[in-house]
Amino acid sequence: MKISFLLQNAYGIGGTIRSTFNVASALAARHDVEIVSTLRTGKVPRLPLHPKVKLVNLIDTREDHGADRDDPLLSQDSAYIPPKEAKGAHFSALTDRRVAEHLAETDADVVVATRPGLVMYLAGFGESRYLKIGQEHRIYGTHEPNIRAAQDRAIPHLDAHTTVSEADARTHREQFPDVKTKIICIPNGCPPSEVEPADPATKLVVAAGRLIPVKRYDLLVAAWATVHAQRPDWNLRIYGRGPELAKLRAQIERLDLTETITLMGAHSPIETEWAKGSIAAVTSREESFGMTIVEAMNCGVPVVATDCPHGPGEIITDGKDGLLVPVGDSEGIAKGLLKLIGDDDLRRTMGAAARVSSQRYSPEQIADAYENLIRSLGVDTTPGTSTATPAPEKAVPLGQSLRRTVGKVIRPLRRRPVAQPARKPVTEALKEIVRRPLKATASTRVDADGNIVVSVDSKGLAGDDLSLTVTRRKEGKPASVPLATPATPGAPYTAVLDRSKLRLGEGRWDLHVVRDEDKARRRVVSHLAEGKNLLGLEPLPGAPFTWMIAYPTVDGYLALRAWHRPAHAEALTIRQSEASFTVQGRLYGTTFTEDTKPFVIGTPRSETAADISAEVTVMDPTTFRFTLRHSQLKAARGDDGAIWDLALRLAGDAEPVRIGRIVGDIVDRNKTDIYPTVGGVRPYLTVNSDLAVNCPAAEAK
Repeated sequence: MKISFLLQNAYGIGGTIRSTFNVASALAARHDVEIVSTLRTGKVPRLPLHPKVKLVNLIDTREDHGADRDDPLLSQDSAYIPPKEAKGAHFSALTDRRVAEHLAETDADVVVATRPGLVMYLAGFGESRYLKIGQEHRIYGTHEPNIRAAQDRAIPHLDAHTTVSEADARTHREQFPDVKTKIICIPNGCPPSEVEPADPATKLVVAAGRLIPVKRYDLLVAAWATVHAQRPDWNLRIYGRGPELAKLRAQIERLDLTETITLMGAHSPIETEWAKGSIAAVTSREESFGMTIVEAMNCGVPVVATDCPHGPGEIITDGKDGLLVPVGDSEGIAKGLLKLIGDDDLRRTMGAAARVSSQRYSPEQIADAYENLIRSLGVDTTPGTSTATPAPEKAVPLGQSLRRTVGKVIRPLRRRPVAQPARKPVTEALKEIVRRPLKATASTRVDADGNIVVSVDSKGLAGDDLSLTVTRRKEGKPASVPLATPATPGAPYTAVLDRSKLRLGEGRWDLHVVRDEDKARRRVVSHLAEGKNLLGLEPLPGAPFTWMIAYPTVDGYLALRAWHRPAHAEALTIRQSEASFTVQGRLYGTTFTEDTKPFVIGTPRSETAADISAEVTVMDPTTFRFTLRHSQLKAARGDDGAIWDLALRLAGDAEPVRIGRIVGDIVDRNKTDIYPTVGGVRPYLTVNSDLAVNCPAAEAK
């Protein structure tokens, strides 16, 4: 049986894309499965897809070399899709044409449309020789009226229509009491997590999703003010991007929560980040399903979620594997979070129960549900069968037909006997087999000692004497680490980046697998880069100070960010007021002594500004605090304003120790640890995660 999924764009990371990839991959183990992406906007999908799933693109709009990016039909309105849906999904006259052509020619037995516009296309252009199934990934009453009306007209022309919650399926059935279309609930599929389960002792709450009004992150921030007042040792991370970012940041600054709430930006795959928390928070006004809830539960993280329509209450068993709290109530959210924060045993037992509960949403279970639905509609789902009527062949013009016939006769006459090549000796033939091209995909995990364990998928590797190299960018001198051959076939090759032995210079390092025999070298693709165990990890004692973080690059490769310094001053907290800001930190690689009289220095980047300095209060041999007054900075900035790079000087002639924020799991602090301008002064982290302060010139009156 062949199943075809229609997606708007297979190159994003949204929930519909994730759920479609998950169920398509599960079905591909039993059937011929394809995903048809209406638009192609990237080179390869950003989410993992089973190799047996065929990806078909109808329109290529890639910026660099998309074949259809200049097609005039792209700028013409769709004749079939309501304007709001067409604008949101980039449907046009060209998508009208390409989707209609595809639906007329497909040889699929089942076609599944995954969003309203595609449901409309399937109802209008689909044919009776295959089953037509629509999907609803939102809630019936939440669509814009014109979209709702158009989809209502389309649903009766389908064989089946699925929702992701049973409550929404009931609503749909009430709206269509007399149609023959079968309406049932089939939730989204979410594969079991590959990462290490979350540590219930971690003092971190995690939330993730689009930063849009319906998610009500403003309620979560307001609730966190209450949580922080009672439990200042806990922190909150919010992952995602969207139009609410600026408003959320302003709210966080207004409530003075900058040091305890971090806006992390988008992250894929998100499961490595769920596993860093011990509690997850979902505060939505509505959730059609709640993929983030299942993802967090998969990682052993109990979820505190608003009991909103429709998904959370069907996923979470309140008090067993998570908590349900009132919708729109920040104090209720705070109460739920504090209940789990204050009970270590409850977090542990709920997290374990959450992992078990999430298994009912495995892609294999959802694939079974689709097979059951298809069988109920009269199609044989036995692997290898096909019931679809072949698409009608296009008529071939007479001249083209004659050319084909003549070609079949003439072409063999033009062929000449080809001399058979001499057979290579067995040893040479074996070498050719061994020298197959390398393809390296790896995951990383931090062990209990803080070492980075790299596991390279054995698929794509061939030959003996393989090694892993790390090469600093713009330098080209690699450090080599042995790559251990797996003891059992199919297991990964492993390498350990021992932080006590592999002292990498400061910078970014790329990873390659190298085969010694023929010097074949391939850059390593990142699968999962886990950093959970970096959260509570301390740097190695003594000098030098070193730190390493593995991370995926923007183009999907595995890399390391390394720091290597004789000593380092870690800025643990930065507290701002209208008159000054205060930094409290910890010294690594050296210590304060009783006769030490350290001070902080600020080196200006411009010649018109003056140096600054201030006394440092030593709290113990490794802990310090200093305050910089705004008046001092404004007096030293000159007419053009100034930026100062900050460092500690332990004695008058000692080398400066850079101050920054490096320890932990975050690669680019300048993107996450963002401070507001208060009193005309803004401290910030540089691209190297070092601390600087900006004091712009005074505005002209």
